[in-house]
Amino acid sequence: MGTSRRPGRAGTPIALTGTPGTGKTTVAKKLAARHPVLEVAELALRTGAGRRRGKRDVEVDLPRLARYVARPGRLAAGTILVGHLAHLVPLRDAIVLRCRPDVLARRLRRARRGTSRDRRENFLAEALDVILLEALGAGRRVWEVDTTGRSPAAVASEVESLIARRPPSRFGKVRWLADRRVSAHLLDPPG
Repeated sequence: MGTSRRPGRAGTPIALTGTPGTGKTTVAKKLAARHPVLEVAELALRTGAGRRRGKRDVEVDLPRLARYVARPGRLAAGTILVGHLAHLVPLRDAIVLRCRPDVLARRLRRARRGTSRDRRENFLAEALDVILLEALGAGRRVWEVDTTGRSPAAVASEVESLIARRPPSRFGKVRWLADRRVSAHLLDPPG
């Protein structure tokens, strides 16, 4: 994705994270004109904390990447660090994109991303709030943004507002297990 030259308004770097398929990269592209945007995999490769596995995958050495990011000044002011691992690096703030798991599974299937097993694991991770819980476990400020049925522009606008204002943490309204469509999918997954 690369880094935009203009610094963001809010000075401290922020993680934009979520289960694969929630819209992180699409939203980040919309924000790149106003903020430096950097993919976790790109940063890992650039700093020696990552290595390529196949054509698209990057294996990230999280402890090494965390040590790099923890040093002051390593990320430009206002950088948005994007990726499903972004919440695992030592940044004070994280925005977790969410998507109803059955919609997420359809997005991944339509885009032909991953194997059916990968898509099932992503469905379960989203249904069980895995990334949200990991982000909260790190003791940072966390905001949830539901992308289900919303345009990338609308999601980017909400993310931009969160970056600019940095209000108190906001999470817990997304409860996929209470959604009948999600629980039905969990009990009788498609073949």
